[in-house]
Amino acid sequence: MTSEEVGQRPAHRPSVPAWLPWLIWSLGALFFCYGFFQRMAPSVIIDPLMRDFAVGAAVLGNLSAIYFYAYAGLQIPVGLLADAWGPRRLLTAGALCCGAGSLLFALAPDLNIAYLGRLLVGVGAAASFVGTLKLATNWFPASRFAQLTGMTMAAGMLGGVGGQVPLAAAVESFGWRSTLAAAALGGLILAILIWLIVRDRRPDAPAPRFTGGAAPRGGLRLVLRMPQQWLLAFLGGAMTAPMLAFAGLWGVAWLMQIHGMTRPEAASHTSLLLIGWAIGSPLAGALADRIGRRLPILRAGALIGLCCLMLLLYVPGLPSPIFLALFLIAGIGLSATAVTFAVAREITPTHAVGAAYGLLNGAVVGGGALFQPLLGLLLDLQWDGHMVEGAPIYSARAFDLAFLSLAVFLLLALLASLLLSETREKR
Repeated sequence: MTSEEVGQRPAHRPSVPAWLPWLIWSLGALFFCYGFFQRMAPSVIIDPLMRDFAVGAAVLGNLSAIYFYAYAGLQIPVGLLADAWGPRRLLTAGALCCGAGSLLFALAPDLNIAYLGRLLVGVGAAASFVGTLKLATNWFPASRFAQLTGMTMAAGMLGGVGGQVPLAAAVESFGWRSTLAAAALGGLILAILIWLIVRDRRPDAPAPRFTGGAAPRGGLRLVLRMPQQWLLAFLGGAMTAPMLAFAGLWGVAWLMQIHGMTRPEAASHTSLLLIGWAIGSPLAGALADRIGRRLPILRAGALIGLCCLMLLLYVPGLPSPIFLALFLIAGIGLSATAVTFAVAREITPTHAVGAAYGLLNGAVVGGGALFQPLLGLLLDLQWDGHMVEGAPIYSARAFDLAFLSLAVFLLLALLASLLLSETREKR
């Protein structure tokens, strides 16, 4: 246990109330929840967006995925800033930017302004997960880290659920523009709370080893030279792609167009994948902490997710209870992604963990950045020109071929995980 951890404080330093680390972590997790709500929002407004901006699936995929381009592309810089600048300022600025982007997107008169709004949302949200993990690193012992990572992911999934059925109901009642404009207020409130309450590290912790940029850059070079970091990144990206690309955008359209569901019904189904993720993330983290082993949980989760995905997409006529259960179980399995961050912490020196989190989380979100527009492009290539009320309608074959890419990517990552070496929890 390091001097940053609970129970290792010099006698002359002030003690820390037991509730304070949880309060500080919870504000970071709440921001991640808000960012995830914004991430998932386009999935329930596909038809209105296509009509308002007169675009097809490929363009809409890019409009949604520009969030992921910004988020994923900024993860390494965000990780360096978390190491050198501190999570408090990073999270405050991110929340402000995320709220401003939501407002701009809601008011966008044309596609270019809509792109800019989604870009700002992604830039702001980019700080949320890595900043929260940095708070967990600075305020909690390493023996709690995998569980806290899972709990942070669970908070994000709850935000994703809010971006499904509740958002769909609000959009039906108030329209997508008014709803997202109202949601922009959340970013401002979070920024104020984070600035007033969050502190970068425990008051009983030693001063940081550096404040300039040279050491963080050295940490990045160290991380980039580690093959295990790249294997983790590949596995994490593949395990989150079904959630970000399927539940996050194209799953609702598939359920409406192929299975004849209403928008709220379709959103409730894809929400089950997110709920499964919210349930499974803290459980996977807690189990990994308890047994002190990571890879069995990671591999089992990826295999469960792959099997459920294949059954959902390619076995017709499943009874409704089984169909619903597969969404939930797939989310539980794929939620083992949380454990990849525990592995990254254990193989990385403390001064470089922000860079490691940035690389890994960039790849995790990069799965969505890659597959949201890729699936849209594959759908457009199979489109027969059929439209209803100005929105393209795609065939079952088009969806089958597009979604097959998710399963192939996940299978390759599962095979790549066999090259990972087991780590042991640092105590």
